[in-house]
Amino acid sequence: MGEVDQKERKFNIFITVISIVIPLVVIVLFRVKLPNVEPLSFLPPIYASVNGVTAILLIVAVIAIKNGNKKLHQKIMVTCIGLSLAFLVMYVAYHMTSDSTTFGGEGAIKYVYFFILITHIILSVAIIPLVLITYSRAYLQKFEAHRKIAKITFPIWLYVAITGVVVYLMIAPYYAY
Repeated sequence: MGEVDQKERKFNIFITVISIVIPLVVIVLFRVKLPNVEPLSFLPPIYASVNGVTAILLIVAVIAIKNGNKKLHQKIMVTCIGLSLAFLVMYVAYHMTSDSTTFGGEGAIKYVYFFILITHIILSVAIIPLVLITYSRAYLQKFEAHRKIAKITFPIWLYVAITGVVVYLMIAPYYAY
């Protein structure tokens, strides 16, 4: 077995573990409320903005690679991963210090909201291994395999980033600031 294959096996084990651990930790921490802590109620517009910036940067990264600018593409994609991690930390911190906000819309808009929210949540879990696999293939310089999975990863990640902003905008009127 070659060195790249061994590294890929290690990456795959790491990706599997992380893809299971992150959602489980989020679920657990989502249910934990820190006592005697000031609610971090200022975070939702910030983490929604982080999602918006991520969406824009994902598009810029695709343009960069289509124009042959690998270095810029790589820097932007690493930034997007960092922004996604920052979002996750802020999201969990908010929910550990604040009560969840209930959507107050009625009628058809309520179904639209829940459709967007549910697809956003499901795909935000699915995107974890996709991003990590896509990144690992580029890191291992398996660029053909990277391109193949990036064609799946990109639209899902973009959807998650954009719907994160949409969910925030739809629920923002119901936040108790």
